[in-house]
This record gives sequence, C-alpha cells and structure tokens, in this order.
Amino acid sequence: LTLPQFVQLMETFVGQDSSLPTVERLIAFIKEEYKQTEEEKMEQLEKVHHMSQVAQRKLLLEALFEKWDTNGQGFLDLKEVYAILSTFKGGMETRVLMKAKERLCFQYPQLSRVEKLSPKAFQTFLHLIASEFTGNKDEAVDNLVEFLTTSVEQSHWESLQSLTRRKWLQDIQQEAETSRASMESVYKAVLKVISQDAETHGGNKKISAYIALLEENQLSPEQGQVLLRYVACTADDAPYVLNQVLYRDMKGISFAAVDEGRPIHVPRVQLHGNIHFWNSDRPVEERKGSLLVLPLHDARWRVFGILGLDTLRDQHEKNIFLTHEIIFYQAVSHAFSKAYHHMCTRENILQMALTALDWLYPRTPSIHTVTMYLVEPGKDKALCKMITTDNTGQKEIHSSPVLLLREENLLRDYLFKCTESLEVALAPARGEQHIAVPLHDLSRQAHGIFDISIGHHKKLPPQEQKDLQKMLKVAQAAYLEILQRPLKETEPTYVLEAEPVANVRHAGFLFHRFMLQDLRKCV
Repeated sequence: LTLPQFVQLMETFVGQDSSLPTVERLIAFIKEEYKQTEEEKMEQLEKVHHMSQVAQRKLLLEALFEKWDTNGQGFLDLKEVYAILSTFKGGMETRVLMKAKERLCFQYPQLSRVEKLSPKAFQTFLHLIASEFTGNKDEAVDNLVEFLTTSVEQSHWESLQSLTRRKWLQDIQQEAETSRASMESVYKAVLKVISQDAETHGGNKKISAYIALLEENQLSPEQGQVLLRYVACTADDAPYVLNQVLYRDMKGISFAAVDEGRPIHVPRVQLHGNIHFWNSDRPVEERKGSLLVLPLHDARWRVFGILGLDTLRDQHEKNIFLTHEIIFYQAVSHAFSKAYHHMCTRENILQMALTALDWLYPRTPSIHTVTMYLVEPGKDKALCKMITTDNTGQKEIHSSPVLLLREENLLRDYLFKCTESLEVALAPARGEQHIAVPLHDLSRQAHGIFDISIGHHKKLPPQEQKDLQKMLKVAQAAYLEILQRPLKETEPTYVLEAEPVANVRHAGFLFHRFMLQDLRKCV
C-alpha cells in the first residue's frame, strides 16, 4: 500500500463519524500488532531493488534512443542501427544479430515494409539481442547501450539545433495535453513550429503549410473511396486552401505520398507538371518554388493524412527545402500524429463513458447524477470536468471544460483523495452522498474519475450496487483498451463484427464488447 492508499483504507474502516479516541485506539492497535518477518523484509527490499534497476535501465534506453534520434523524428532507421550493431565485439556476433532481427520482424510485421524502429521496437530489439547471448542478460543490455552511446556523435551546432527543435516539438504535445477539447490549438502549434524553424534554421524562408486528413468519400465515390480534407493551413493561404477537398482524380502528388507512405519532395514545381495549385489567381509565371508532402502515420504505420509545405510565396531564388529541413518536418509530422491521436483518445474515452452511463442509469434509479473528470497532467493533479449527466437523461460534454484545483475546492477534497490513493472514496458533499471511483491508466496512475451522487441514500440497494460494480469493471477494461490502441504497433483483436468499421466514431462499441466478454465468462 502507498501512503494515500493506507490513509484511505483506515478512513474507510473507521467510518466518517468516528470519534478521535476510536481512531487513536486503532492506531495503537496497528502499531502493536503489525509485525514484519526478516524474510518478508528481505523479499520487499529485493523487489524494490529490482524495480529500481528496471526503471533505471528503461531511462537509459530512452536516453539512448533520444541521442540517436537527433531530429526528434520518433523513429530510427533499422538498417543504420543494424549496420552499427554488426560491428559490436568486432563483428563477432553477426549470427546473434540476424536471429534477433528475425524475431523482431516476426513481432513487428510492419518492419519488413517500413524498416523504422519506434522507441518500443528499438528497446525490444536490444533485449532480443541480449537474450541470444550466454551469461547475464542485464549486463548484455548494459554493454549494448554503452557501445551504441559511443557510436553516435554530434557537433556543437548540431546539438544546439537539435535541442531547440526538440523544445518546439514538445510544445505540440503539450498543447494537445492542455487544450482539452480543441484540435484548433494543436493545428496552430504545428504551424507555429514550422514558422519558427523556417526563421531560425531555414534561411528565413516564407513557407505555406497545410494539414489534410483522410476521410471516407461519401460525396462522390466515383472519384475514389477516400478524399483529403484540408483542416488547417497558414493564415495567408486560408482563403484558398482551408476546408478544400482533394480527390484522387485531381492533379497533385498528395495521394502518391499517401499510397507510398513516404515524403515526396518536388524541388521546382514549375517543372513537374502534376501539381494542384489551390490559388488559381496566382499567375503561371509566379508558380515557382519547392513543394514537400509528408504522410501522417499512426503507430502501425497506416497513413491518416498529410502535412504539406511549399515556398511559392518566397521571393528568394534559392528556396528549395534542404535535407535537414525535410528531416525536421518529418519530426513535426510525427509530433502532430502523437498529438492528434492523444485528442482522438480523449474523445473516445468520453464516448465510451457516455455509453457506459446510458447502460447504467435505467438499472440504478437511486443514482441521481454522475460527473466525469479527467486528471490534468502535472504536479498539481488538477481535475478537468468533462461530462455531466443525470437520471432524467440530461447529458453534456463540456466544450470548455471546467478546471478544479484542490485548494479552491475543499468540499470536493474526496475527489483528490481518490486520485492519490487510486481507491474508491465515499463522502457527503452539499447534502448528498457521493461515491468517487478512479479510472487508472496503463501505468496504474489515476487518469479519470466518476463522481457518483446517490442523493440522501447512505448506500445503494444490493442489485443496483452490483450493476454499478459491473459497469465500472467493464468501463475500466474499455478505458485501458482505448489508451493502448494508439500505442499498439500490431493489429488489434476484434470481438464484435462492427468494431473494425466503427473505429474512432463508435468507441462505445468497446464498452459493449467488454460487457459481452464478461457475460460469456459467466455462462
């Protein structure tokens, strides 16, 4: 038990109305009766030591990946890593390396197609290599880390450039984590980073940038099954580009980038012959510049859109994108992909929660209201009110979520205790009895809370309590699946026939899927 969990357990045990002498007697009893054997103490120390080593090694591997990924692209070239590793121990371990790569490609089938290592695949690769060695596996990993650390070098200027760019890329992710409900602020963050880099590292180029996302083509299927809808662009281009739709049968290289899954660079658009110009008012003689189209990938390297950049507005004669710029824009596209899927995950969580509450209310008339909060990232652990529902059928997803700070909401302190202890908290608030139930993330940290009001009842009737527990169990399972899906680099397992088609739009399917699986276990 952690300290908050222990305190929560004791508070629940003695009850809300216990006197101080009762609490003091309980403390004295525990002090007297709680004893730990030497064997238990040693076992606990060994466990803590092992956990510390695992955490330390994870940090080392993350730092190594970051050192190799100098431009923050989010992946490493498998061929490059393999080539360096083939010189380990003077090239004596080629057979081991080949076997580890074979096992890696079996675990991550997309590697044979894209040959890009994510941080997770990179760590897996090193562990697979170490597992092929005789002797201590942890020592083998440490030796590999030391060897790879000394195999990459950067000049002082490159190091400074990398640090600056990494800070900008982090701004995109931070915007996704703090904007709560709006993709617009994430789009703005991406465009701002591109503008900053062009000014600082790109010779002050005047760049037009735009983001287009793939959609199912329901408007005119004869022009292709999917279309690209332009959802964001630089301010000067908005009258011509924003909300435009590109079909497969139109001029352009964007669908080629989508199909091939790699960046396409046209150094001089005037010589290409297959470029779509959105601004038809621009004279032909002014249609000069460089064009770059980068596909946007998810964790399984499926393309879901494009990031486009051009220098048509730049009047300089030399306005071609250089290699270091193209590499950085790949990093921007990766940062946007992470931010985009973070926002989609949040939307899916809310849709799943609404589906769960729709299932719950008809079965639990004693429940008056349920409010859902998400825990804000950061030290303060502020709570963000996302959903408000009641037993009359009223429901609201807050487009401008309300932020709750602990010091300003003493009557809601039970919510913060719930996030600290990761345990159910019972408390009266404003004349009503409340049940706060945490929802934990993949690392077992509080990520969300259901604040359930049961009015003047002290507790729920047995059958309603049973239905509430069932809903919470299934919602937690669906919650973890939603958090895990954007991170999965292998194909997910579907149970319901409609799931693959439902995708982002029907996250509620997940709740029903886990409910079905739970019922199957009971039959």
